[in-house]
Amino acid sequence: MTAASRVGCVRTNNEDMVLAYNKMVRSDVYATEFDTDNTDRFTIALADGMGGHNAGEVASEEVLGNLQFYLGDLPHGLTPEHFRESMNVWLASINQTINSRGLVDAALREMGTTLVAFLYYEGHDFWMNCGDSRLYRLRNGQLEQLSTDHSLANLNGEKKHSNVITNCIGAGCKRSYIDFVDITDDFKHGDTYLLCSDGLNDMVPDTRIRQLLNEHATANALCQAAIGAGGYDNVSTCVFHIE
Repeated sequence: MTAASRVGCVRTNNEDMVLAYNKMVRSDVYATEFDTDNTDRFTIALADGMGGHNAGEVASEEVLGNLQFYLGDLPHGLTPEHFRESMNVWLASINQTINSRGLVDAALREMGTTLVAFLYYEGHDFWMNCGDSRLYRLRNGQLEQLSTDHSLANLNGEKKHSNVITNCIGAGCKRSYIDFVDITDDFKHGDTYLLCSDGLNDMVPDTRIRQLLNEHATANALCQAAIGAGGYDNVSTCVFHIE
């Protein structure tokens, strides 16, 4: 697995963050290998923060840290249905937390973040999404976007709304929601998964992303492709391959 988070060419601070198994990554690169035989749960997740000053980076870091702690603290033996319910409980709690911090501290007002995550729990594989950060899968050389963008562009099919999202954690959103999918029965050897912020897919077309993944590009190489195309936003990616 490789992870990278870069500030890009225009912005001065990086509001993205990646949780790569057990490592928080911001404005850095990281690589690791791990075996699911050695653990009963973990998460790989990416958050694209938003808000004035440093508020976006506060939101993305808090959400990923809270998610990591929550998953680690869950009891053993949950069914997939109970696991899904637990993640909905978590979402409601963290959404309230992020919004409350904005009410207490004016510097954090309206801060929020997207979230896309892969979750492993006691032999079951899940993914979830809130916002417009994406999860892709490369299988047999073909690229497929698994997540659905929660954005006006996706609702209306109009590119002019490409930076307006309709769902997130915080940012005054009273009721966040997640797309949550159990992919345990569709998790195959040889697959490659990509999590990315819109700083990648806004700058690099899917055809190029597919080509790069077929060439075994690292997360940092994908970020560099976005930066080479202009890098108008922070760009973060995480790539993991199923051996």
